[in-house]
Amino acid sequence: MVFPEYRPRRMRRNEALRGLIRETTLSADQLIYPLFIVPGKKVKNEVRSMPGVYQISVDQLASEAKELLSIGVKSVMLFGIPEKKDGVGSGAHDKDGIVQRAIRELKNKSSELLVITDVCLCEYTDHGHCGFLVNDEVDNDTTLEILAKTALSHARAGADIVAPSDMMDGRVAEIRATLDENNLEMIPIMSYAVKYASAFYGPFRDAADSTPQFGDRRGYQMDPANSREALREATLDVDEGADVLMVKPALAYLDIISKLRDEFDLPLAAYHVSGEYAMIKAAAAKGWIDGERVMQETLLSIKRAGADIIITYFAKEMARLLLK
Repeated sequence: MVFPEYRPRRMRRNEALRGLIRETTLSADQLIYPLFIVPGKKVKNEVRSMPGVYQISVDQLASEAKELLSIGVKSVMLFGIPEKKDGVGSGAHDKDGIVQRAIRELKNKSSELLVITDVCLCEYTDHGHCGFLVNDEVDNDTTLEILAKTALSHARAGADIVAPSDMMDGRVAEIRATLDENNLEMIPIMSYAVKYASAFYGPFRDAADSTPQFGDRRGYQMDPANSREALREATLDVDEGADVLMVKPALAYLDIISKLRDEFDLPLAAYHVSGEYAMIKAAAAKGWIDGERVMQETLLSIKRAGADIIITYFAKEMARLLLK
């Protein structure tokens, strides 16, 4: 068909026509809102580099859950900042740790909310790395034991899903075996299967107080130049028992999301990370872009690339927009 017989603009003339043939849609059901939990009471500290995002104390979680559910956001991901840190991240698996208390509070006050927990050690170690150190290098296999204990403590506290983000080799298998041995075989694992050593994480480190005290994480997170390696990493996690795969970051790695969507039939998540969020917020504050439209277009691009689930600091704003 050639012009004038076929005119694509016929189906773009008004919103009803555009909506009728829209290929990609967003749903609040598939958005996950990250929460940063800190010690204390009545704490609500805005993160300097992430306008609209707060560190909150456990006693603020009930009102947070009520707000999220009222706008259709049904899932949260918890990150904890402990009172004390040490060299082995022992606070991560403390049964009365910050995340464990937050899980119990949410489940006691809002059982409808799906609680996902980030399983890593970087917020809990005084050196800021994601595992147990030997001669200033993260020791993979020792770290696996600590991660499995952490995931188990989260599940016992009531977490619905555990999400290991450390990028240690074999951690999905170790966590799966530990959960199964403790009669928690129904707890899913959302694996940060493909997590790059990205410069887009900067603002997150303000929120989670997790900046490495020396070196960086390129020894365990992926090289941004690599694409084929992403498929190998994801295949390993599938074979080890992951229930959901994740790509992080999202916007700078839409090609990776698309590759994984074509290769695997598991649910696929993408983490729209702090730097991606902060850039939109900063440009909107300057009046350089329409922040609301750019937010929506960005999240649509992540969904269009193949993500089923989007973890985003825009979850509240997007959900409210969807209600209009």
